[in-house]
Amino acid sequence: MRVITQQTTGGPEVLQLGSAPVPEPLPTEVRVRVAAAGVNPIDWKTRAGSGMAAVLGPPPFTVGWDVAGTVDAVGAGVTRFAVGDTVFGMPWFPRQAAAYAEFVTAPSRHFAHRPAGLGEVAAAALPLAGLTAWQCLVDIADVAPGQRVLVHAAAGGVGHLAVQIAKSRGAYVIGTASSAKHDLLHDLGIDEAIDYRREAFEKVLEPVDVVYDLIGGDVALRSLDVLAPDGIMICLPSAAAADAMAAARARGLRATGMLVEPDGDGLDELAGLVDGRHLRVVVAETFPLERASHAHRAGELGRTSGKLVLTV
Repeated sequence: MRVITQQTTGGPEVLQLGSAPVPEPLPTEVRVRVAAAGVNPIDWKTRAGSGMAAVLGPPPFTVGWDVAGTVDAVGAGVTRFAVGDTVFGMPWFPRQAAAYAEFVTAPSRHFAHRPAGLGEVAAAALPLAGLTAWQCLVDIADVAPGQRVLVHAAAGGVGHLAVQIAKSRGAYVIGTASSAKHDLLHDLGIDEAIDYRREAFEKVLEPVDVVYDLIGGDVALRSLDVLAPDGIMICLPSAAAADAMAAARARGLRATGMLVEPDGDGLDELAGLVDGRHLRVVVAETFPLERASHAHRAGELGRTSGKLVLTV
């Protein structure tokens, strides 16, 4: 099978098209013929030697965790899927899933049935970003109707999904993004959009119950100024969480980091939101598998609204 691999860590140019044996599913695993693979910041961070590189070990390795495709084979004991089922998932994270390839194998419960209203490309864009938002806003923050939720980087890959998930829970949602992205945010149902380039959010906002910070650094620290006394701030990337958590404790406030986990039940919940037309996945651009390096270059510019996807 075709696969993107790298012999060393470094810039996008280290990503090379290679070949590998087609994997065989073990008991409880399925093999998925990959139609599309999502591209996430953790991918290019890992490629460069940070991110999950320490988990994967020294190169060669293959990055990527977002998958959409068709079940091609099933191992013993699998009851959740049959050959021919269309699925999407985030297998193995943070261990190697090798999603930038024509086939992947993983436990069946790392996948879910792809909703009928979601094409393969959009389905490949959803798992990691969608589960990150779901696990933060639902499992950790337990967002409830009427609460005020602030999402930083609200038009990004995780942010645009977080806005919609919070809205589906009945929250009043505020997001920070450049003014060029405000039309998209309003299309997604946001209640209030703030241009971070023109005004300091902490000076114009009333207290919020949940801060979902996808930027870190100074933004996380400033967010404590608008966090309600009984609220919670969730910080990603996780490297930013320690400083924010320490600052929150010093002020008697609550903040936490998190790392997303494979979650078939969470994927089913996201699929239900798609079927109910409460969740739309925005795909900014697609690239063929062999142009994975170009996708990484585009992502590292930090200007993307929505997600980048490789078509396999």
